[in-house]
Amino acid sequence: MMRMDIDFGKPITAAWDANTTCGRAFEAFRTAFEYGETANFLALVTDDFRFSVPLPYDEWKEPQFGRQRFIELVQFEKEVLQVALTPQFQLFDSQYGVVVFRAEGLLSNQPYHNVLTVVFEFEDERIRSFHEFVGMPLKNY
Repeated sequence: MMRMDIDFGKPITAAWDANTTCGRAFEAFRTAFEYGETANFLALVTDDFRFSVPLPYDEWKEPQFGRQRFIELVQFEKEVLQVALTPQFQLFDSQYGVVVFRAEGLLSNQPYHNVLTVVFEFEDERIRSFHEFVGMPLKNY
């Protein structure tokens, strides 16, 4: 029997670099949530784009689908959250990208600080999905 080793590739860990597929995805993500401008992010997504966010509301607990739903998420969050996102580092390969970032600002006019992680799934350098994880649990706004 002939043995074959499969090389799945090694993920690359990098200090922040906005010029990688992962970095470009996060920069567009950041622009959407900081400024409410979704066009750059939506230009990067696939037709079957989906996402999951840890919001404490029934309508957001299941996976979400599509560009319009992303716009609705950004509009919803901009109503209660004024935040600056600061990337800390990224871990990525050709299929996935992980960014750990700090969020600082105001949540319902109260000081807000958190560490979050977003995991992007890529298909041909386009964003097929993202899943966001929060460091500290979010309460109802």
